[in-house]
Amino acid sequence: MAIYTLPELPYDYAALEPVINPQIIELHHDKHHAAYVKGANDTLEQLAEARDKEQWGTINGLEKNLAFHLSGHILHSIYWNNMNSPKDGGGGEPLAADGVGDLADAISESFGSFAKFKAQLTKAAATTQGSGWGVLAYEPISGRLIVEQVYDHQGNVGQGSVPVLVFDAWEHAFYLQYKNQKVDFIEAMWQVVDWQDVNKRYRAARASIPLIAI
Repeated sequence: MAIYTLPELPYDYAALEPVINPQIIELHHDKHHAAYVKGANDTLEQLAEARDKEQWGTINGLEKNLAFHLSGHILHSIYWNNMNSPKDGGGGEPLAADGVGDLADAISESFGSFAKFKAQLTKAAATTQGSGWGVLAYEPISGRLIVEQVYDHQGNVGQGSVPVLVFDAWEHAFYLQYKNQKVDFIEAMWQVVDWQDVNKRYRAARASIPLIAI
């Protein structure tokens, strides 16, 4: 059975300063993300035990826990790689001159312009009620990009959509530095977006063939 593991950060704790301070990165990755990995693995063990004993009284809770923890692990794994220091190419917007023209064109076609896309994703992330994410995702049926407002880690998601850029809007992602000013954190996040990584994820998602009959 596959066991989920906590991925290493692609940079050191201080790499994203001043947008995100080192203490937040350390706690967020080493404690919060690690807890989702452990939660997913623990739930898999509990499901295996339920199968072996044919005891299904807790199946609803276990399936919900698996979705929560596994989605948390997946989104955080994308999140760390979606960011990079401005001195190493993070921030700005996707441009053909930087080799991400396909992504830039897709954003313009799906949202009208980069500015309109940026405004929608910012609002989606900043206005999540409680805990959640703002997500740019590839929707394979239409072949377009969409913005999703994801609650917790798994709620309110279009089935089959593939996240390519994620903004973590849970309080643990920003509170030590930004207090209750979530919108300030989301605005600052644009300074560290790694468009090379987003473009890589977009191209991989677009290359997949959706096995959905419509």
